Amino acid sequence: QVTLVESGGGLVQAGGSLRLSCAASGRAFKSVSMAWFRQAPGKEREFVASISGSTGNTYLANSVKGRFTISRDNAKNTVYLEMNNLKRDDTAVYYCAARYGAVATLSAGYNYWGQGTQVTVSS
Repeated sequence: QVTLVESGGGLVQAGGSLRLSCAASGRAFKSVSMAWFRQAPGKEREFVASISGSTGNTYLANSVKGRFTISRDNAKNTVYLEMNNLKRDDTAVYYCAARYGAVATLSAGYNYWGQGTQVTVSS
């Protein structure tokens, strides 16, 4: 069982930055693959980024490459999403997700979810 708690969302102007954090509780964090998804009003939940527990390899959606970075601190059982050069289209509720085993880019592949944190980008 993994419990996830996100933090760090808020209101930011276009071009600004935010860092989201996701604290995980549970055993064997190093074997857990972590991901961030987001969901804008009226849209489906979409993959943003993921990071493998075993290799540390990262994967980013094309829409955020070059602007977002995902990282993890296994000593703190925490994964981060550093978001730079934010755009209005990045406005959404951001969700942290976890699964044991290899990373996945589909939300159906994740068993554990946080409650979400709102990110709003103003022009």
